[in-house]
Amino acid sequence: MKTIFILADSLNRRFLSCYDCCDRAETAVTPNIDRLAKRSMVFDNHWCGSAPCMPARRDIMTGRLNFLERPWGGIEPYDHTLPMLLAENNVYTHMETDHFHYAERGGENYWGHFTSWNLHRGTEHDTIFWGPDRGGIPKSEKPVDFSGLYSHSYETSKALYAGDKEQYSTPRTFNAAAKWLEANHDSDNFMLWVEGFDPHEPFDVPEEYLKLYEGENPGPGDPYWPDYIPADNYTPEQIQYFRKRYKALVTMTDEYLGKILDVLDQHDLWKDTVVILTTDHGYMLGEHGFMAKCYMPDYNEVFHIPLLTAAPGVKPGRCSALTENIDIFPTMLETFGVPLSHCRNKIHGKSLWPLLNRNTEKLRDEIIFGVFGKTVNVYDGRYLYMRCKSAEENEPLHIYGAMMSVLNAYIGYDTMSEEDIETMEMDRYLTWTNYPVYKVAAAHCRWNNNALAFHRINNYIPGNLIFDLAEDYGQQNPINDTELEARCMEKLRRAMAEHDSPKEQYVRLGL
Repeated sequence: MKTIFILADSLNRRFLSCYDCCDRAETAVTPNIDRLAKRSMVFDNHWCGSAPCMPARRDIMTGRLNFLERPWGGIEPYDHTLPMLLAENNVYTHMETDHFHYAERGGENYWGHFTSWNLHRGTEHDTIFWGPDRGGIPKSEKPVDFSGLYSHSYETSKALYAGDKEQYSTPRTFNAAAKWLEANHDSDNFMLWVEGFDPHEPFDVPEEYLKLYEGENPGPGDPYWPDYIPADNYTPEQIQYFRKRYKALVTMTDEYLGKILDVLDQHDLWKDTVVILTTDHGYMLGEHGFMAKCYMPDYNEVFHIPLLTAAPGVKPGRCSALTENIDIFPTMLETFGVPLSHCRNKIHGKSLWPLLNRNTEKLRDEIIFGVFGKTVNVYDGRYLYMRCKSAEENEPLHIYGAMMSVLNAYIGYDTMSEEDIETMEMDRYLTWTNYPVYKVAAAHCRWNNNALAFHRINNYIPGNLIFDLAEDYGQQNPINDTELEARCMEKLRRAMAEHDSPKEQYVRLGL
């Protein structure tokens, strides 16, 4: 058996025509995703567990939710990852990616478990094409008329890409994946893991894709990179232009996804290849008054994500069962005949194969999801309950792990005072592994990040929220019902216990 796992970062479900969940004027042009959907089981109720980027990837690679224990970080030394388990069972794993976070602090150990891997440089804040000036490191000053986030290093990359779409990192990544598949199409027992950073911001895209969508550059400047701030910092025209650029980037990603599908068609690989397309999370583009992700309530726009799965012998169709990104792990193991018992850690995910084979209609009664230190959310297929901190100081809350890093910083001298470092402890605090881990008070970690810093991550959370998604999918009308909330609280307690929540999380949430 062969598998191809494709992850397009920040791919919004609501912009895809195969989900038919938004106005046609807002739907992106995606003929190749549509082409894959016609062969696939389309999962209508699929969710991100831990967000954002690296927490979601750790969920997928370990089959466990991690947002209750720690924020953004690397693969832990006690994790038993998907590529590790497959290698132990003679499955070749190869990664093609331009996800530069793998090469930064906070992204340690993810690709090292693959048999082989290839990183395509030049996304987001990557400095590969940058260089010094006469004063040393160039001063990255935002131009006066520039709307949105500015990165001097990406401006350098952007200048190199201009006029040649093949030089953008996602085309390079998908072209390389298609070439790898072409070279190895006669082989067997392999997993090809393909990640395109797009349509993650910055929404830099060749003009030919922008021409497909209506909307003019509102000026001043050429806004292509929203900052992690409320939407009222931008004009309606700027927000619409960001949406245009996002859709254009989805279309470019779709075009190069088609290169992989072409190889599958050419060699009739569908007969013995499982193909999975999904994302890590979504992205807000003005909905509920927010741009970007993570610092606002955990709305559907970010956590309700696409999943398409095409597999030999599986009839295309739709699936309404509750599924989550942690389910990819046991699905892959079952695909290659690897028993779950081979994993040394308890698995939270459940194989999708009973759903693909139509042997059952559901895998679970509820799911939980969230961002470390913010709300913990439970969804039972109708009611979505967001439970927030019970006290202003958002304590007790601890970071547990052996990899003491977050995005672009270490948990230690980068983020803590000398006095607070002295309070760090290490012991066997986690119930599901005997590996010793650090215990760090999140309040002592002053992480300078717009969306994830613990001292301000709850600034836009208005309190506990309940939504009836059957009647109010847009989450415009929170429900005030004491009895319903009590039932939601009990479901949340049960789900947290099933997912090995540290005990103080119950205290933090007033449970």
